[in-house]
Amino acid sequence: MTTLTIRLPDDTAERLKSLARSRGLSTNKLVEELSARALAAWDTENHYRAMAAKGDVNQSLEILDRLDAEDHRAGY
Repeated sequence: MTTLTIRLPDDTAERLKSLARSRGLSTNKLVEELSARALAAWDTENHYRAMAAKGDVNQSLEILDRLDAEDHRAGY
């Protein structure tokens, strides 16, 4: 496990703490979950781009649909 120090504006840090509390999570766990979602979206995009480069339109559209559904569930 790695420790990562990030600098955030005070208001952003406070809002993250508030969001974590509202979800019953520690701020660390919230940032871990948000990071996992961002990485999953990035992996999906990269996979999509690789498939699109191969010209597999149907699989690419299926991935976009799943990504849209995940964003919708996450409230984005």
